[in-house]
Amino acid sequence: MENRDVPPGPYRATKLWNEITTSFRVGMPLRKHRQHFKKYGNCFTAGEAVDWLYDLLRTNSNFGPEVTRQQTIQLLRKFLKNHVIEDIKGKWGTENLDDNSQLFRFPTSSPLKTLPRRHPELRKNNIENFSKDKDNIFKLRNLSRRTPKTHGLHFSQENSEKMNCEIIEEDQENLAENREISQKDVEEVWRYVILIYLQTVLGVSSLEEVINPKQVIPQYIMYNMTNTSKHGVVILQDKSDDLPHWVLSAMKCLANWPRSNDVNNPTYTGFERDVFRTIADYFLDLPEPLLTFEYYELFVNILGLLQPHLERVAIDALQLCCLLLPPPNRRKLQLLMRMISRMSQNVDMPQLHDAMGTRSLMIHTFSRSVLRCAEEVDLDELLAARLVSFLMDHQQEILQVPSYLLAAVEKHLDYLRKGHIKNPGDGVIAPLPTYSYCKQISAQEFDEQKVSTSQAAIAELLENIIKNKSLPLKEKRRKIKQFQKEYPLIYQKRFPTSESEAALFGDKPTIKQPMLFLRKPKFHSLRY
Repeated sequence: MENRDVPPGPYRATKLWNEITTSFRVGMPLRKHRQHFKKYGNCFTAGEAVDWLYDLLRTNSNFGPEVTRQQTIQLLRKFLKNHVIEDIKGKWGTENLDDNSQLFRFPTSSPLKTLPRRHPELRKNNIENFSKDKDNIFKLRNLSRRTPKTHGLHFSQENSEKMNCEIIEEDQENLAENREISQKDVEEVWRYVILIYLQTVLGVSSLEEVINPKQVIPQYIMYNMTNTSKHGVVILQDKSDDLPHWVLSAMKCLANWPRSNDVNNPTYTGFERDVFRTIADYFLDLPEPLLTFEYYELFVNILGLLQPHLERVAIDALQLCCLLLPPPNRRKLQLLMRMISRMSQNVDMPQLHDAMGTRSLMIHTFSRSVLRCAEEVDLDELLAARLVSFLMDHQQEILQVPSYLLAAVEKHLDYLRKGHIKNPGDGVIAPLPTYSYCKQISAQEFDEQKVSTSQAAIAELLENIIKNKSLPLKEKRRKIKQFQKEYPLIYQKRFPTSESEAALFGDKPTIKQPMLFLRKPKFHSLRY
């Protein structure tokens, strides 16, 4: 099934739902089935639907290979509840579906969801307000801004001096010629610069469909950029917004396992599972996800960048968007991602679940704590799992402080102070990041490259078996014979002659020795 890209914009989760349901309806094979001595045409079993949809989701760039079979069953249950499918008797509206031989069919009605339409006047006002903000962004005095929550954003004297030194360092010789810049000026420059960079990275003509500029709180960005530890983790001045001490201790215990498991810790069987359950309960009980409800659309739109050839773009976009978070949320996200990334890579970590591996368990447990919509969306679980998987793999890069952003703000303030910038149309002073995209190829070329790449990987597997010195000779022979049976052409290319195969094991041609002809001794009679 063709993997179509859903363009950035509002209600992207609904558009993805429509794409998946359409692909499922068009591509799912239908045939005759017999049940209870009766034949039914144009239907499928639940197990067949799970198999087909599971393959579709894993190969779809919007969801990826981290999708589990259980998540696929959950999505099919939502299909049944939303009348995308119905049972063979026409019943729907429940989630009574399991991975079995129960029969289902497609209804005659359309399964697509309608997209909410904003009032034209409201959209016009939004555009006008955004344009007005851009025109006044360097006038700065009369802009109305949403007041940020007081998440311990009281800048200490040390941090204020640091900000002043880094951003608005003034040339003493030209002091008389420089215009005065207020704290409000600094904040609005931060807002403008990060929006320009975000628009450039996402490659959209306007951010109006993705984020409202009023959602960008400059104080959050400034705090997240400057109040950090040597590892880049946000430090909160108001400790009441921080993780509880017992949660931090539990996270350190599992992140550093088994080094942190000293003699003072309990050593009973299942201790690590109890610690993990304590951490999971805390994050699952949070009133809203770490990425917040208001940024749901923004992060869902970035999920469409999560493709191999756009990996760099996705990392840069997520790096910028995570700076928009309230500092307590960013700190919790940083600590959570560091913990689950270490745990998933720790070969010494005891099994925390009877049926799931550590990585799958981390994604399954914390996805809803990271991303979900205020109003339940049918694809929430799959979208969140895709994002958390990517964050785990690239958390160190995504959650670090981008130095280029600070340099861009410094240059803007310097040019603004000297009067070289009078309106935002003058553009960004610091160079914007550039991205190169892969050249589009035909379907035939793609298939040829796919086959070539697969064969190269299989040939490499054979070489690994051959060069593995720790493998016993008998086991190596068995594996190579099995490889010969499964991939005869690749095997023949590697061993074109029997001599080359014999040389691998140091075998010498066996020559049968001629049988010795022994003459029978003559026995003489004792009689003369």
